[in-house]
Amino acid sequence: MDHTSTFEKVLRGLAVTLVLVFFLFPIVWIFLMSLQTNETILRIPPSLSFTPIIDNYTALVTGQLRTAAGSLQLNFMQNLFNSVLLSVCSVALSLVLGVPAAYAFARFKFRLGEDIAFTLLSFRFAPALLVLLPLSLYFKTLGLTNTYIGLIWVYQLICLPLILWIVRGYFEDISPDIEHAYRIAGNSWWKTFTRISIPLAKPGIAAAGLLAFIFAWNNFVFALILASADKQPVTVGALAFVTASGIQYGQIAAAIILSITPTLALALYAQRYLVEGLSMGAVKG
Repeated sequence: MDHTSTFEKVLRGLAVTLVLVFFLFPIVWIFLMSLQTNETILRIPPSLSFTPIIDNYTALVTGQLRTAAGSLQLNFMQNLFNSVLLSVCSVALSLVLGVPAAYAFARFKFRLGEDIAFTLLSFRFAPALLVLLPLSLYFKTLGLTNTYIGLIWVYQLICLPLILWIVRGYFEDISPDIEHAYRIAGNSWWKTFTRISIPLAKPGIAAAGLLAFIFAWNNFVFALILASADKQPVTVGALAFVTASGIQYGQIAAAIILSITPTLALALYAQRYLVEGLSMGAVKG
């Protein structure tokens, strides 16, 4: 019996190791690329033997990209700041709007409620190019083109439906009897919502917020069309590495490492909420 148990542990450990290698290998390879020059990266055959450099990271921080044709100005750190600002503000606004709406859809039955909820969800299915033309015209009329407020507004098409449907499913899993008991004790609806419903739904809210943050961070098309270089996130700013003298693979790799670090750190920190929130709330919703 002990031999069988040991064999199973070895197999389980081997399987976990293979899965980790499979999923982490691209990240490790990109990290190694970020410590090399273009010549080292493009040599054939590839080799793990090289002298590490930090020039690629220095170029990103200082904004000076050296190419075969000369020096090129970069705004990567500004793009990184834009990504943080747009993603955080968009998710915060979506949580403020989406959590009460999710509670209303979960607890109250009203005419066309399901139709309205599905319409909001359909915004996630619609291709971005479908709404970009009318949005660009409206933005010019309202003076929102190339503004943070305009981008945060349009990012609600990404974040709000996701938060609404995940959190709604989680609220539906919470027994209404708990809320009724708190209301009978003389507490208002708002106190019941903030002190009972939201704390019980916290894992689902955290999971929805994390997923919305990742989707907002990775968005490309909206910022490409509706903003200029000084307001664009890193996903669009990465286009600057494709120059007339060639593609700067080392700088691209360094930019990828810096740009995925915030979302990766956030995902690792909130992974317990992510797993619990998705497994309990989103499946039912």
